[in-house]
Amino acid sequence: MSKLHNLSYTIFLVISLVKDLNAIFKGRFCCISRDPLEDVATWSESVDKLLSCKTGQIAFREFLKTEYSEENILFWLACEDYKKIKSTPEMISTANRIYTEFVQTEAPKQINIDCGTRENITKNISQPSLNSFDNAQKLIYSLMARDCYPRFLKSEIYQAYLRRSKKS
Repeated sequence: MSKLHNLSYTIFLVISLVKDLNAIFKGRFCCISRDPLEDVATWSESVDKLLSCKTGQIAFREFLKTEYSEENILFWLACEDYKKIKSTPEMISTANRIYTEFVQTEAPKQINIDCGTRENITKNISQPSLNSFDNAQKLIYSLMARDCYPRFLKSEIYQAYLRRSKKS
C-alpha cells in the first residue's frame, strides 16, 4: 500500500473515531460538535487553534510521531488535564505519573527541557501543586509552536486533512 493510501485510511479512521466520540459525549468537545473536518482550515491561524480542537490534537500528534517527538503533545495534554484535578490524592498520583513518564532523567517519554526546570520539578515533586509543571509546559508549548507547528502546516498529514475537509 502506498504512503498516501495509508494516510487517507488513517484520516478516515480518525474521522470515524471523532464522530463516535461525538455521539458518545453529545458534542461536548470543541470542534467535534460539528463535522470533525470543519475547523481544519483554521488550524493554520495559530497553534492555539490547532490545540483547542480535538481533531487538531489528533492530527498534530500523528505528525509529531513522524518526527519522533510525540512526547511533546502528550506531556502538554497531560499538563492540561492535570490542571483540572480537584482532589489532592489524585493530584499527587498524577503529578508522580507525569514526572515518571516525562520529566525524570531517562523517563520513557522524556521531554527536552533545561536542567534547571527539571531540577526544580524534581525538588518539588514530593509536594506537588497544580502549577508544578507550568514552566516545563510553557517550554514545550514554545518548542511546538516555534519548531513543530510550522513543519506541521507544510506536512503531507495536514495537507491531506485540508484536502479531505474541502471534499466534505
